[in-house]
Amino acid sequence: MTFTFDTGMLIALERRKRRATDAFQAIVRRGTLPVVPAVVYAEWWRGRTDVREDILAAVIVEDMPPLLCRAAGEALGAVKGSSLADAVVMASAALRGGGVVYTGDVQDLRRLQRHFPGVLVLPV
Repeated sequence: MTFTFDTGMLIALERRKRRATDAFQAIVRRGTLPVVPAVVYAEWWRGRTDVREDILAAVIVEDMPPLLCRAAGEALGAVKGSSLADAVVMASAALRGGGVVYTGDVQDLRRLQRHFPGVLVLPV
């Protein structure tokens, strides 16, 4: 099982929202590190804080190789009105075999689920 975080999940962790911290702790107990696509990292980062550094130390920041760029771009073409970050998050999860995406933007990511049916979208 893989886990991917979007910007909303990182913000929820930063704000110590219970649902987000509970989900994150459950993932860590499984011995897994969640993945944060680089575009999400860029969208979330607003300067260094200890909390942000702690979050980054506990996740894998994923680069954007050509395969991921293509999959996200195809999703943008197929699901009109989607954002680049959302398409990358869903494509990232799908390319790693599906799994779970934690998001603060459930409605938009569930629209992308039509293009990536193997990805489960959960709210934070």
